[in-house]
Amino acid sequence: MIVLRRAVAVRVGETDVMADVHRTHTAVPVAAVLGAVLSMQFGAAFAATLFDRAGALGTVTLRLVFAAAILCALVRPRVRTWTREQWQAVATLAASLALMNASFYAALTRLPLAAAVTIEFLGPLGLAAVLSRRARDALWVLLALAGVVLLGAGDEAGPSGGLDPVGIAFALVAATGWAWYIVAGARVATTLRGPSGLAGATAVAAVVILPFGAASAGTQLLSPDLALTGLAVALLSSAIPYTLEIRALRDLPKKVFAILIALEPAAAALAGLLVLGQLVDPLAAVGIVLVVAAGIGAMRTARA
Repeated sequence: MIVLRRAVAVRVGETDVMADVHRTHTAVPVAAVLGAVLSMQFGAAFAATLFDRAGALGTVTLRLVFAAAILCALVRPRVRTWTREQWQAVATLAASLALMNASFYAALTRLPLAAAVTIEFLGPLGLAAVLSRRARDALWVLLALAGVVLLGAGDEAGPSGGLDPVGIAFALVAATGWAWYIVAGARVATTLRGPSGLAGATAVAAVVILPFGAASAGTQLLSPDLALTGLAVALLSSAIPYTLEIRALRDLPKKVFAILIALEPAAAALAGLLVLGQLVDPLAAVGIVLVVAAGIGAMRTARA
């Protein structure tokens, strides 16, 4: 009997240790994803502080140029060995990056950060519903749309007491760019190994945006303090979240990862409040909650 009790005690102890290891093993990648989400949104908030001097296109230029420099220095993509098919995939991804970032920053010049991110999130949410091909998944999109309607009704940023319609249009273009980015990124992932495709696509997008940014911001782009803030934006919006997400995906199921990413509208509301002083009224907050809930629901019920 004593031996049996000892054996049971040992097994219980081993189970507790395994549970602790599992919790630790899961906590690290979850913290990495949450860190990536916060880093991305605080990077967007700091980017908005540059608009008065550099404009949306100038700010996008600073972000993409510095992000490309950082990624290419870390990854060192062997572009000379790429085939025509690989170059086409990288070019498609670059186009989606340029469209998504330029239109999102243009939306930020007219909308609060939380509103712009919430509307932009309709892109991946709608893509998930379309790819699932199940009627019930369309309900998540309808729930998200209801959230966006509440967001617009509750926000008083626009001249008529609602959201700026041009800003909404830019945010919807950014949503389309985000969905396109997901599809293009999947194609790059199947044609190129590792992060070299993303580094190359970011560099191409920076080259495409650079003339527009230079024409918009002019010599302001050469200002040391502006460049330093642009570097911080690139780190917060690209280098840091990308590194954290790659770390998380090593141990975290993709569905759990996608659910955590659905918290981005809430993180944007927090970043907008702390960095930009943008308050979210109760009705708009309910809209954000509905969009986050729709995102989590869509990812939980999505097919692999």
